[in-house]
Amino acid sequence: MIPRLREKYKNEIIKNLMAKLSLKNIHAVPRIDKIVLNMGMGPEALEKKKLESCIKDVAAIAGQQPVVTKFKKSISNFKSRKGTNAGLKVTLRNDRMYEFIDRLVNIALPRIKDFKGLKDSSCDKFGNFSFGIKEHIIFPEINFDKVETIRGLDITIVTTSRKIEDTIYLLKEFNFPIINDTTKKKKKSKKIIIKEEKKGE
Repeated sequence: MIPRLREKYKNEIIKNLMAKLSLKNIHAVPRIDKIVLNMGMGPEALEKKKLESCIKDVAAIAGQQPVVTKFKKSISNFKSRKGTNAGLKVTLRNDRMYEFIDRLVNIALPRIKDFKGLKDSSCDKFGNFSFGIKEHIIFPEINFDKVETIRGLDITIVTTSRKIEDTIYLLKEFNFPIINDTTKKKKKSKKIIIKEEKKGE
């Protein structure tokens, strides 16, 4: 069965984006290419029982088995050596990617306490939208009673877009709750005020 959001992209979102972005070529319409999930574990990744527990949780969330990541260099503060286990990573594409988006947007994110939305500053000029989730138990696949430790999860949505505005438009079509990062704008305005005061002195 074809995922609901895959059908929506094909039948609705492409048309909407072509009109909104003034595109004439259907191949120029941005799309979500893949989603990368990362769960950092630190020294606990060396403990077999905890590692296996996290592998099980991430596999349930993603719908496929994650791979174990390794530290690229030694970190004394975390008592971690180069080449030792660091955490877990899984890359989602095609149907599993669309199914994950559906669960993330409609079930998981609304479960976050006092959730106000994802800041637009999480988007970069390369078409990536990255954000972190503090508690992986917000996903419906996780049984809270069987979770040994609540962990964070980093999510990166990789798109074919090369403009921040286009990436935001694309994700909003999938109902991602993206909001303006007002704190970023306030910082800029403060700098302008300081410069004006110096000129007047």
